[in-house]
Amino acid sequence: MGGKGKGPLFETAVGRGRRWYTLYAISVLIGLCLIWLYRATNIPEVGEKGRWAWMGMLAAEICFGFYWFITQSLRWHPVYHQTFKNRLFQRHGNDLPPVDIFVCTADPTIEPPIMVMNTVLSVMAYDYPEEKINVYVSDDGASKFTFYALLEAADFAKHWIPFCKRFNVEPRSPSAYFSSPDLNGLSYASELNCIKEMYNMMEDRIKNAIEFDHVPSNTIKQHKGFSEWNSQTAPGNHQSILQILIDGRDQSATDVEGNMLPTLVYLSREKRPQYLHNFKAGALNALIRVSSEISNSPVILNVDCDMYSNSSESVRNAMCFFLDEERGHQIGYVQFPQNFNNLDKDNIYGDYISVIDEVELPGLGDCMYLGTGCFHRRESLCGRKYSKDCRMLTYMWSQGKMRDAGENTRIIEERAKGLANCTYDQNTGWGKDIGIKYGCIVEDVVTGWSIQMNGWKSIYFNPQRKGFLGISPTTLAQLLVQHKRWSEGLFQTFLSKYCPFLYGYGKIELRLQMAYATYMLWAPMSLPTLYYAIVPSLCLLKGIPLFPRVSSTWFLVFAYVIISTHIYSLGEALCCGESLGSWWNMQRMRLMRRICSYFFGLIDTMMQTLGLGRSNFDISAKVADHEALERLEKGFMEFGSSPMFSILAAIAMLNLFSLVASVIMVVVRQGFIVREQMVLQFLLCGVLVLLNLPIYEGMFLRKDNGKLPAYLAFESSVVAALVCLFSLY
Repeated sequence: MGGKGKGPLFETAVGRGRRWYTLYAISVLIGLCLIWLYRATNIPEVGEKGRWAWMGMLAAEICFGFYWFITQSLRWHPVYHQTFKNRLFQRHGNDLPPVDIFVCTADPTIEPPIMVMNTVLSVMAYDYPEEKINVYVSDDGASKFTFYALLEAADFAKHWIPFCKRFNVEPRSPSAYFSSPDLNGLSYASELNCIKEMYNMMEDRIKNAIEFDHVPSNTIKQHKGFSEWNSQTAPGNHQSILQILIDGRDQSATDVEGNMLPTLVYLSREKRPQYLHNFKAGALNALIRVSSEISNSPVILNVDCDMYSNSSESVRNAMCFFLDEERGHQIGYVQFPQNFNNLDKDNIYGDYISVIDEVELPGLGDCMYLGTGCFHRRESLCGRKYSKDCRMLTYMWSQGKMRDAGENTRIIEERAKGLANCTYDQNTGWGKDIGIKYGCIVEDVVTGWSIQMNGWKSIYFNPQRKGFLGISPTTLAQLLVQHKRWSEGLFQTFLSKYCPFLYGYGKIELRLQMAYATYMLWAPMSLPTLYYAIVPSLCLLKGIPLFPRVSSTWFLVFAYVIISTHIYSLGEALCCGESLGSWWNMQRMRLMRRICSYFFGLIDTMMQTLGLGRSNFDISAKVADHEALERLEKGFMEFGSSPMFSILAAIAMLNLFSLVASVIMVVVRQGFIVREQMVLQFLLCGVLVLLNLPIYEGMFLRKDNGKLPAYLAFESSVVAALVCLFSLY
């Protein structure tokens, strides 16, 4: 069947073992209900010591139980997809839809031009007809050095693209490919050395231009685009800058082997201080409009500048979904997972990528839009509702915008520039009904959610060879800031008209509504976590029991829920390829994120709700110094600088003081703490101390530049000591 090109272009399979998982989930749910019953029926009498602490434990455990229940929606019905690219080729050959690829960058210091250039080259070299690839770079930093890097990339692409296709190179980011340890002994070593030397020379030219703040004068004279920059040009105040660096419809735009080159366009949309620019959402909407004038491809891929293409087959994989005769007409977007190439062996920052990729995102069914590595059907992204007419459009969309190949490039540029003006969005449907949504930090999630509400289906596709690889945060401060931004934006979405239980009511199944809420409730889950991280330890110090006796039947209920959920979590991680150390680091980071990132995200959301603040879009740094990378490779946490460390260090010291004081009282007063109703509290405090070991190490033992600030050790110790002393009286 496959040899004749018959059959579907993709297949969907449901995950196995769901019956066993259902039995496990039901048993845990029964255990949670029994815990709530125990708490509710054993509340201390009025005036009795520990009454309010007990009631707080009841509230926290109800929150944990409710949150655990909605997270099960991610595991009820996981679906996995497989594509058949051989059938795609037999059925369509190279008669495939053109694709517009958007690469976004915002700050040349945080997102270096060389990084942007490598991402651009990786997507220009896709295993796809070159004349049907159109790459658009949005430079919100309006950097002439980013523009210069793209000019260099345009010239290098003439050599790089044929080299990649001749030798089937993977990955097709030059920097990533040349840093691979497996290049020795290749049959094409001489060609490799030649192209590598060419790349190194180009990289040196770009680095020198940035270091000396000067683009070579001969380059400036050769390209008219540099005239757009002058002494008045600033990142937040400049006119629209649009340059078609390679016109794929120009017959002279060929590589060294005479093949057509992909189109390459540089855009820096107009920005003025008096107008809102709507961050990344505004940049993407400008790209949608500008691309509609130049190429108007029916499929749009957007990637972040730090997320290079790791597989040359990604576009063909996506087309297997869009072009499937039976189901392709209803697919609005195809989301690839976010993966990273700079994680250490035990994943010290707890980026639990494999479990998210293999379990949670497949469990969504209709996947959320993650903001990068996503192929969109243009009509779904532009606000069109799905209807039966879309079935007919599937067979009519392969041409894109058929503009005259001889049309003057300068005229096209001037016409498209107006679509990137800062006032274009005003009094229109852009950002509301059309394009990427405005007014939210997590504009990608809201946009994907709206596309699904318009009747489109989405696909989560996780191929064996990862489609895209990026850079994860290299310091704890970066990670906490990133998760603060996400949790804040997601909770704002939950409180808005886009709340899954309101916006999705009657339109999508309850399971998917719950799955979205799993992420949107990160911020409020900080409160029960903070309570559990502080109150039981203080009550342990004071001798107030909050859990049942070891000899009690109720103890078995608590023990079963705690042990079974953690054993399942560990088994899930190991089955997904994680190590024991990686799983433990995830438990640590889950605690840190909740008591820091999510708590501050909750506070900011509440402040904005009351009109006392406004959202900020923080860009995470994409580079790290050499010493920091060496410490990361050795498994040392790089802390950086953040005000969030104050609460993190104070809680860590509070638990340490409580544990040490309790052990001393065991020795001095013989049995004060070890009486059986205090065992779970003692264990909880001990686990919290173990999870915080890197914090103690960063405050007291490390001498390198990645340690915590010296003042933090004194400050957190004083605060923790005062809280402990106050709790004793």
